[in-house]
Amino acid sequence: MDTKTATPTDLVLKNLDQLLPDLEALYKDVHAHPELSMQETRTAALAADWLAKAGYEVTTGVGQTGVVGLLRNGEGPTVMLRADMDALPIKEATGLSYESQETAVDAEGKAVPVGHMCGHDMHVAWLAGAAALFAQERNAWHGTLMVVFQPGEETAQGAQAMIDDGLLARFPRPVVVLGQHVMLGAAGDIAGSAGPITSAADSLQIRLFGRGAHGSMPQASVDPVVMAATIVLRLQTIVSREVAATEAAVVTIGVVQAGTKENVIPDEAIIKLNVRTFDAGVRERVLAAIERIVNAEAVASGAPRSPEITPLDRYPLNVNDEAASQRIAEAFRAHFSPGRVHHTGPAPASEDFGCFGTAWRVPSVFWFVGGTDRETYAKAKEGGTLNKLPVNHSPQFAPVLHPTLETGVETMVVAALAWLTS
Repeated sequence: MDTKTATPTDLVLKNLDQLLPDLEALYKDVHAHPELSMQETRTAALAADWLAKAGYEVTTGVGQTGVVGLLRNGEGPTVMLRADMDALPIKEATGLSYESQETAVDAEGKAVPVGHMCGHDMHVAWLAGAAALFAQERNAWHGTLMVVFQPGEETAQGAQAMIDDGLLARFPRPVVVLGQHVMLGAAGDIAGSAGPITSAADSLQIRLFGRGAHGSMPQASVDPVVMAATIVLRLQTIVSREVAATEAAVVTIGVVQAGTKENVIPDEAIIKLNVRTFDAGVRERVLAAIERIVNAEAVASGAPRSPEITPLDRYPLNVNDEAASQRIAEAFRAHFSPGRVHHTGPAPASEDFGCFGTAWRVPSVFWFVGGTDRETYAKAKEGGTLNKLPVNHSPQFAPVLHPTLETGVETMVVAALAWLTS
């Protein structure tokens, strides 16, 4: 490399190929040893050790298991890069040589399998790689790099937990907050847009009350199973009949629980559901419709008590700042070949990433990196079978290591340098 003509991006990324074996080993280690939300002690220790060896000021235990690293490199802006660390209570079925065999006890005290079926292991490796490269080439940039390894994204706890633990007071205010996510898409491709990028999400538990009886004497009961079934069907009409075609919403029922035996009508039933929206007004209307339908069906069934509707978790709508998004898009197009950088609409997935920018009142930008084998993705797209490929939260979800690993490191470096060289 001719250092006289090399750009700051070239200089920071020049050691990436040498670093890849260590990053691959880190990725496989984290993948094989996943940890549930707010339990990421081992992963956090790996991240903290990696940062300390690179020369960062490291603070651990932020928001329970979060890790913050600061690399001060003269006068200039502070840029925050974020990765989430937690895994899911899912039994992995990828067949990889480093497939997770882990189990853990969840927040309800149940033993569950644990797998990195959303790609947060890749996020950890990406941020570790970018952090190391910035530390190795300090002459190419100036300012302060703040790297944040966040716990508890899957339960919408982690970002707020770090904020509540004094993140804003304990660390310098960034000028921009940057993050990314591996998703279904051709490995090595990048996609993003200004404006809403991931949906708001509300999870609810509905507890229905009936009156139990023998299965042979239903006339003596108020059957909560029938009540639940009717509610499940009626909830499907919210999107199809109460949300305009020009608006967007998703209502998904993920849990229906009732009874213990086939000839016993139970006293109660539980429904757990998830709502995704991209507009505050739509969100309010959908949640109000859920409450109206649930209460009306309970009255129609003669329920002895009104249902209990309990919020479980909530994710904010993530909105990419217009000017910051444009700045990053220009940097990506300058670094990557034109065919690898794409514009995408908002994704129905949800993230608590936006909490950081909102709390600090600074711009934030979030984008996606493809993790699907390019040939497999191209064939599926041509054949109209993209919906059959494993997506995030599938037991078969496993990003291909290359070029996914190096692409995510590059995107973090390129995006951060859009501010750290100004």
